[in-house]
Amino acid sequence: MARLCEDRVAIVTGAGRGIGREHAMMLAEHGAKVVVNDLGGAMDGSGDVAIGPAEEVAAEIRALGGQAVANTDNVADWEGAQRMINQAVSEFGGLDAVINNAGILRDRMLTNMTESEWDAVINVHLKGTFAPSRWAAAYWRERAKAGETNDARIINTTSVSGIFGNPGQTNYGAAKAGIASFTVIAAQELHRYGVTVNAISPGALTRMTENLGMGQLDDEGKAAMDPRWIAPIATWLTSTESAPVTGRVFLSSGREFGIANTWHRGPVADTPPADPTEMGAVVQKLMAEAQPNSNMAGKPATGPGYPTPY
Repeated sequence: MARLCEDRVAIVTGAGRGIGREHAMMLAEHGAKVVVNDLGGAMDGSGDVAIGPAEEVAAEIRALGGQAVANTDNVADWEGAQRMINQAVSEFGGLDAVINNAGILRDRMLTNMTESEWDAVINVHLKGTFAPSRWAAAYWRERAKAGETNDARIINTTSVSGIFGNPGQTNYGAAKAGIASFTVIAAQELHRYGVTVNAISPGALTRMTENLGMGQLDDEGKAAMDPRWIAPIATWLTSTESAPVTGRVFLSSGREFGIANTWHRGPVADTPPADPTEMGAVVQKLMAEAQPNSNMAGKPATGPGYPTPY
């Protein structure tokens, strides 16, 4: 079998379980040297730091003949994120890819959400994408300034909750929508340094989704939403083959795979009214011409909570 990531150095955050574990294992299978990051806490981010999950995955990779080290730094901690980048460089001599996968859930309807539930989710997902990416980008920029070439990758994790919307997840969805926008902008900024930035919106049966009815079996009797189906796109994006692709969001859910389009300008009024009493008629016309917002499947949706034509 051809190995797509031979000798490439990759960091995978949240790699102790679920989707991140599958990323790390497949990257190693394809020749990558992997820093397996996982804080080891509970699904909601609580609990003490534990080396167990990260070290178990790293040990499993080494037992199969691969190269991997464990890391338990908090992705949302500024110095911790820098240590993670430095560890990859010191252990393996460089860095080629960062896969920002770590995340937590603290779902709650907006009317009942607490400040701590909002802050914790935004911190882990959004700052936890920014901080490792920032230190990795600085590393690659310094290499470029020194005359070195990069063929580097940042691969983020967004969600249909953010790009399409899901009730009960204003915190998680806001973070994931922010990550999608972060991806598009960072791709534009880092292209000059030989860095591509893409995102994956995964759907898989993990401890974060086990209560969402994702346990269906496929025709082979295997879990149709097994997280192993997400790893191929992460592995390919890490490889040198993916160099022409940047600023895109890939939808990978079970055996369904595609690309999500970004926002596009919809219908436009020729002349916006100066008189607010005339605004209703203009909005009515635009609403009738506009495509409906999407549901969680990315299809036009109508019904309670969705804007409807006049």
